Amino acid sequence: MEKKLHEGHRQRVKSRYLAEGLDAFEDHQVLEMLLFFCIPMKDTNETAHRMIYEFGSLAGLLEAKPKDICRRCGVSENTAILVSLIPSLARRYFKGKWGDKPVLNGSVKAGEYAVSLFAGRTYENFFVICLDSQNRVNHAALVHEGTINEAAVYPRLIVETALRHQANSIILAHNHPGGSLEPSGADMDVTKKIVNAVEAVSIKVMDHIIVAGDKYYSFAEKGLIGKLSKL
Repeated sequence: MEKKLHEGHRQRVKSRYLAEGLDAFEDHQVLEMLLFFCIPMKDTNETAHRMIYEFGSLAGLLEAKPKDICRRCGVSENTAILVSLIPSLARRYFKGKWGDKPVLNGSVKAGEYAVSLFAGRTYENFFVICLDSQNRVNHAALVHEGTINEAAVYPRLIVETALRHQANSIILAHNHPGGSLEPSGADMDVTKKIVNAVEAVSIKVMDHIIVAGDKYYSFAEKGLIGKLSKL
């Protein structure tokens, strides 16, 4: 009897998804349905509530490491791996949506592209987006993970990366996991040094994008790139 009840409930949830999509689902309902595919014949609603509560939000749960999900939620490794795959799958999805060699010919496109690079990343990362002469992306290179400072993001590494990927120009991008979009003093100093270093080899910095969640801050929009190159 209990088996039939679970089957009926799961089918109703799936049918609702097929009819409405996920937009009308609450976070715990999204997770509940995801858990259908790794926890058979069990009420996953309570488990979904518990897992989200443990990490404070669905986003916090999805961004957690599998071993921490197992330990704190008492679920199997398969369940933890499935849940933690979602942010990486999202980045892969966005990469596919942009296609090969997307054209980043303005700060809006550059900002949107940068946001897609940082989906689900919980630590500070620094990317160099290498562009050809038509502003098409040759390669987006992750050059540093961790807090940004002059020593961590050494300008010589940026120059080597840009030359290796035959960049005509580059866009710098890093994230602020804490949520602030405002550039720090270290952000300004690093940008200035990189601008001067790559200009020495005839490569131009088109922009520096700071990402926080689904929002971004563009140095080019604020007129900072030109000012920094003259300092």
